[in-house]
Amino acid sequence: MAHYYVNTNAQPTGEHEVHTEGCSHPPLPNHRRPLGYFTDCKDAVREAKKHYANVDGCAYCCPSCHTR
Repeated sequence: MAHYYVNTNAQPTGEHEVHTEGCSHPPLPNHRRPLGYFTDCKDAVREAKKHYANVDGCAYCCPSCHTR
């Protein structure tokens, strides 16, 4: 299981990106909202959508959940 968090700052296109701990392109530490441990990014994205309507996976650490 991996630890996931969501960027509290939206991307220029409006989505909040979900990242794993250790991502090569993370947001600043003060812009991370912890989501918890999940077996895959789909569950982490589902959790992030409880906080933000527009959510996407990071293209680098969550490519199977990256849609934009």
